Amino acid sequence: MASKLDGAGIEKLNTIESARSTVQTIHGHVERMAIEIKAHRGAGVFPQQIKRIAGPLQGRLKGHFGMVADLVTGMTLALGRGGSDDVKLRTAREYVGQIRQALDVAAYKVAAAHTTIDAPAEEPASS
Repeated sequence: MASKLDGAGIEKLNTIESARSTVQTIHGHVERMAIEIKAHRGAGVFPQQIKRIAGPLQGRLKGHFGMVADLVTGMTLALGRGGSDDVKLRTAREYVGQIRQALDVAAYKVAAAHTTIDAPAEEPASS
Protein backbone atom coordinates (compact mmCIF):
# COMPACT_ATOMS: atom_id res chain seq x y z
CA MET A 1 0.00 0.00 0.00
CA ALA A 2 1.32 3.39 -0.95
CA SER A 3 0.43 6.70 0.61
CA LYS A 4 0.52 10.07 -1.07
CA LEU A 5 -0.42 13.67 -0.37
CA ASP A 6 -3.25 15.40 -2.16
CA GLY A 7 -2.73 18.72 -3.94
CA ALA A 8 -3.72 20.90 -0.99
CA GLY A 9 -1.36 19.00 1.29
CA ILE A 10 1.55 19.43 -1.11
CA GLU A 11 0.89 23.17 -1.36
CA LYS A 12 0.70 23.53 2.42
CA LEU A 13 3.93 21.57 2.91
CA ASN A 14 5.64 23.78 0.32
CA THR A 15 4.50 26.82 2.31
CA ILE A 16 5.89 25.28 5.50
CA GLU A 17 9.24 24.49 3.88
CA SER A 18 9.50 28.04 2.55
CA ALA A 19 8.67 29.35 6.02
CA ARG A 20 11.32 27.11 7.60
CA SER A 21 13.92 28.57 5.27
CA THR A 22 12.89 32.12 6.17
CA VAL A 23 12.92 31.29 9.89
CA GLN A 24 16.47 29.98 9.48
CA THR A 25 17.44 33.34 7.98
CA ILE A 26 15.78 35.14 10.88
CA HIS A 27 17.61 32.88 13.32
CA GLY A 28 20.91 33.83 11.68
CA HIS A 29 20.14 37.51 12.16
CA VAL A 30 19.15 36.92 15.79
CA GLU A 31 22.45 35.17 16.49
CA ARG A 32 24.41 37.92 14.73
CA MET A 33 22.54 40.38 16.93
CA ALA A 34 23.64 38.30 19.94
CA ILE A 35 27.28 38.59 18.89
CA GLU A 36 26.96 42.37 18.61
CA ILE A 37 25.28 42.65 22.00
CA LYS A 38 27.89 40.44 23.66
CA ALA A 39 30.62 42.66 22.23
CA HIS A 40 28.83 45.67 23.83
CA ARG A 41 28.10 47.29 20.47
CA GLY A 42 24.31 47.21 20.77
CA ALA A 43 21.74 45.49 18.60
CA GLY A 44 22.25 47.93 15.74
CA VAL A 45 19.98 47.47 12.75
CA PHE A 46 19.31 43.78 13.34
CA PRO A 47 15.83 44.25 14.88
CA GLN A 48 14.76 46.26 11.83
CA GLN A 49 16.21 43.67 9.46
CA ILE A 50 14.41 40.87 11.28
CA LYS A 51 11.13 42.77 11.10
CA ARG A 52 11.66 43.39 7.38
CA ILE A 53 12.21 39.66 6.77
CA ALA A 54 9.31 38.62 9.03
CA GLY A 55 6.69 40.75 7.26
CA PRO A 56 6.39 38.64 4.08
CA LEU A 57 6.68 35.46 6.16
CA GLN A 58 3.67 36.50 8.20
CA GLY A 59 1.74 37.21 5.01
CA ARG A 60 2.53 33.78 3.52
CA LEU A 61 1.50 31.95 6.67
CA LYS A 62 -1.70 33.89 7.34
CA GLY A 63 -3.81 31.97 4.81
CA HIS A 64 -3.41 28.44 6.17
CA PHE A 65 -1.44 28.75 9.39
CA GLY A 66 -2.90 31.67 11.31
CA MET A 67 -1.52 30.62 14.69
CA VAL A 68 2.04 30.54 13.35
CA ALA A 69 1.49 33.88 11.62
CA ASP A 70 0.39 35.29 14.99
CA LEU A 71 3.70 34.14 16.51
CA VAL A 72 5.61 35.95 13.76
CA THR A 73 3.54 39.08 14.40
CA GLY A 74 4.25 38.81 18.12
CA MET A 75 7.97 38.61 17.43
CA THR A 76 7.93 41.73 15.27
CA LEU A 77 5.97 43.61 17.91
CA ALA A 78 8.37 42.51 20.66
CA LEU A 79 11.38 43.66 18.65
CA GLY A 80 9.78 47.06 18.15
CA ARG A 81 9.17 47.69 21.83
CA GLY A 82 11.49 49.62 24.04
CA GLY A 83 13.72 47.93 26.55
CA SER A 84 17.22 46.61 26.78
CA ASP A 85 18.91 44.78 23.96
CA ASP A 86 19.34 41.71 26.18
CA VAL A 87 15.58 41.43 26.65
CA LYS A 88 14.98 41.85 22.92
CA LEU A 89 17.54 39.14 22.18
CA ARG A 90 16.04 36.69 24.66
CA THR A 91 12.55 37.37 23.34
CA ALA A 92 13.64 36.93 19.72
CA ARG A 93 15.33 33.61 20.53
CA GLU A 94 12.20 32.37 22.29
CA TYR A 95 9.99 33.36 19.37
CA VAL A 96 12.27 31.65 16.85
CA GLY A 97 12.04 28.44 18.87
CA GLN A 98 8.26 28.71 19.17
CA ILE A 99 7.86 29.37 15.45
CA ARG A 100 10.04 26.39 14.54
CA GLN A 101 8.08 24.14 16.86
CA ALA A 102 4.76 25.42 15.50
CA LEU A 103 5.91 24.76 11.92
CA ASP A 104 6.91 21.20 12.85
CA VAL A 105 3.51 20.57 14.42
CA ALA A 106 1.77 22.10 11.41
CA ALA A 107 3.75 19.87 9.01
CA TYR A 108 2.79 16.79 11.01
CA LYS A 109 -0.89 17.77 11.03
CA VAL A 110 -0.89 18.52 7.30
CA ALA A 111 0.72 15.17 6.53
CA ALA A 112 -1.83 13.38 8.71
CA ALA A 113 -4.84 15.22 7.29
CA HIS A 114 -3.91 15.17 3.59
CA THR A 115 -2.39 11.72 3.15
CA THR A 116 -4.39 9.16 1.25
CA ILE A 117 -3.57 5.47 1.20
CA ASP A 118 -3.91 3.67 -2.09
CA ALA A 119 -5.16 0.10 -1.87
CA PRO A 120 -3.17 -2.39 -3.91
CA ALA A 121 -4.77 -3.45 -7.15
CA GLU A 122 -6.19 -6.98 -7.15
CA GLU A 123 -4.15 -9.39 -9.18
CA PRO A 124 -6.06 -11.57 -11.64
CA ALA A 125 -6.20 -15.23 -10.64
CA SER A 126 -4.09 -17.45 -12.85
CA SER A 127 -5.51 -20.77 -13.97
